[in-house]
Amino acid sequence: MPSWSNWSGSVIAETARLAAPADEEEVAALVREAAAAGATVRVAGSGHSFVPVVPAEGAILTLDRLAGLLHADPASGRATLLAGTKLHEATHFLWEQGLALPNQGDVDTQSLAGAIATGTHGTGPGYGSISTRLVGARLVTASGDLLDVDSPDLLPALRVSLGLLGIMTRVTLACVPRYALRERVWQHPIDECLEQLEHNIASHDHYEFFWFPRSDIAESKSLDPVDAEPDTEDPPPLEGPGERVGWAHRIYPSVRELRFNEMEYAVPAEVGPACFRAVRQRMKERHPKVGWPVEYRTLAADDAWLSPAFGRATVTISVHQDAARPYREFFTDLEPIFRSYGGRPHWGKFHTCTRADLAAAYPRFEELCALRREFDPAGRFLSPYLAALFA
Repeated sequence: MPSWSNWSGSVIAETARLAAPADEEEVAALVREAAAAGATVRVAGSGHSFVPVVPAEGAILTLDRLAGLLHADPASGRATLLAGTKLHEATHFLWEQGLALPNQGDVDTQSLAGAIATGTHGTGPGYGSISTRLVGARLVTASGDLLDVDSPDLLPALRVSLGLLGIMTRVTLACVPRYALRERVWQHPIDECLEQLEHNIASHDHYEFFWFPRSDIAESKSLDPVDAEPDTEDPPPLEGPGERVGWAHRIYPSVRELRFNEMEYAVPAEVGPACFRAVRQRMKERHPKVGWPVEYRTLAADDAWLSPAFGRATVTISVHQDAARPYREFFTDLEPIFRSYGGRPHWGKFHTCTRADLAAAYPRFEELCALRREFDPAGRFLSPYLAALFA
């Protein structure tokens, strides 16, 4: 049987079929074939999820051939792209049209559909995830039909929906005029970082820090808009502390050459510092050999039903471990801390939450499950992992 693996190698699956459809009709035909055979079908983006949301016994599809910009309107700021477009490609296409996303994370290799489906985000208390920019989408439904969705009643459910309602083949995003950012990176002791945390979050459009547990040093990064337009699309690289200016879509991402596994929880913003301190103490006491940094970011409240930032200003805290090293014992030892602070897991990253846990954490969880059953009564788009949580 064909096999598929995620980016880190932590999820490996065998499936009856791997397919790379060339257009929407071919996606629809593959779904109809699966329906006729009583089989499941899932879509793989770039494999940057660390939990088995993709593995399906029937078929795994890649939308890599469904890539490109379909339409952009600089006047309205709306742009429609094929859903398999990689984020770094999409932001280049937008830049050529004088547009940009108002915020991005520090990885831009995901597919647009995958980034939206899992709630990929950057940092900044005034900014939501990429999913919040979704104002329209085309879905291949469980019956193999094409459905255009732009209803304000359905969009909050569709955003961050893990492909449970259908296969996205194109997305329409609300963009902003393209802009440049000044990036500043500096290092300081973690205690000093925490003392200045509230000020730094309030003083910058985008601020985050990485804590390096072995040295107890924090590396802070701020991003702020500037009026000057850079001469070229690609800014000079920044290695270590320093400053640079460049177009936003080239400043946001960082190169991630080393592979890792990750757990991220989103907690209410007001308890973010206390939660981080508890994680830091646990790591120093029980996991002194872990060298990978802990990342601290902020997010605005939003209305997406399965968003970790649903209804509340949010802090996200991420822990990492080398892909070649064991990680489950480390992550599961920290997870109760996040849960004790009201944490909600990132959908693409490691967690051990049950359906009951998720229903308690997400106020509209059961509504999403009911809508999923309406859209996909036979569970065509459920992997075994997702079936345990959403069936």
